[in-house]
Amino acid sequence: MKLTWIASECGNRRTCPTVYATDRGTLVVQGYILADKDITGINIPDGESVVEIPLALLQEVARAHGS
Repeated sequence: MKLTWIASECGNRRTCPTVYATDRGTLVVQGYILADKDITGINIPDGESVVEIPLALLQEVARAHGS
């Protein structure tokens, strides 16, 4: 899978919450993995995880795609 950087919380450094486009027409989100003790109200299936990213990052992704 080829990833193309879209936006990150800390500019173009890629060591913080970041969103990438893939060559499959999907997005990959890099963020902070939340511990089970921090998550309530949802069931996370085996093989999946939940990451936390800042709302401002999603707003930047929307701007980058002209939304």
